[in-house]
Amino acid sequence: MKFVDEAEIRVEAGDGGNGCVSFRREKYVPFGGPDGGDGGDGGSVYLVASTNLNTLVDFRFHSRFRAERGQNGSGGNCTGHSGADYIVHVPTGTEVFDAETGEKLGDLVKEGEKLLVARGGFHGLGNTRFKSSVNRAPRKATSGTPGERRTLRLELKLIADVGLLGMPNAGKSSLIRSVSAARPKVADYPFTTLHPNLGVVRVDDQRSFVMADIPGLIEGASHGAGLGVQFLKHLARTKLLLHIVDVEPYESVEDPITAAQKVIAELQQWDQGLDQKPRWLVLNKIDRLADDAAQQRGREIIEGLEWTGPVFKVSAVRGDGLNDLIYRIMEFLEQDQIKDAEQD
Repeated sequence: MKFVDEAEIRVEAGDGGNGCVSFRREKYVPFGGPDGGDGGDGGSVYLVASTNLNTLVDFRFHSRFRAERGQNGSGGNCTGHSGADYIVHVPTGTEVFDAETGEKLGDLVKEGEKLLVARGGFHGLGNTRFKSSVNRAPRKATSGTPGERRTLRLELKLIADVGLLGMPNAGKSSLIRSVSAARPKVADYPFTTLHPNLGVVRVDDQRSFVMADIPGLIEGASHGAGLGVQFLKHLARTKLLLHIVDVEPYESVEDPITAAQKVIAELQQWDQGLDQKPRWLVLNKIDRLADDAAQQRGREIIEGLEWTGPVFKVSAVRGDGLNDLIYRIMEFLEQDQIKDAEQD
């Protein structure tokens, strides 16, 4: 299924019910007085986060949601029934924006989190409300107010612990295939990943984490070029970035250092905070080189990038170095979780 990460929907809250003008009509009670009841409040529209959903694809087929209108009041001081609220379930990790103003309305990141996006109209008042000592028979009632109507833009960001980034064909898809049950397309040409793939990496029976394979970046991606611009925003929620570098690219005029520098530049141009996230360098495809050549190439890349963070040499195809990598990732995530708990 193709990943759909943005959708536009129309939400319409219910109007409030109108108040009623009515007078008592009983035998032997010639001046019964007013008994018009109030209308009911209109229903509101809420978005609720659900872990059972993982895409916004359903909103391509059903994009309009309308809550129930409040009933009108009636005689006998009967209040109209309030309209039922409408609940729209969205995937966890959905950001909600007003499509017309661009205002961010909320961010639904936890299961069951609820966001009011269109408030129902207020009920109208019946003529009973307007009786007084000087106005015994009011013929006045008010109408219910209209419910809010909005066009919303929904934007889904993948909720993954670890994000893979790098140039096309750097081996990201091969890596996620090797360490998880995800099966993205793999081939010897660029752009085999056309949408993000999520994989659950199981370290042991009790520990696991989620890894996201993001489409490859090219130069100018932050300004709209290539596929990566559509998904750079998905890296925002990851706790750790793995920068995958192909140490021996096929049929490439660019050396690994130049390719890696372009990816780093795109991160900095897209979001100033993104390049500050913890990022590890993963030198992939070492199986293509002899051991001595692989060590030498690794030193050249590290020096060329002036890299000071953690470095891992792996072969996604042969499996070299992958166990050490996933255990180190798990340790990092557990320590990060402890820090978050202490801050709370």
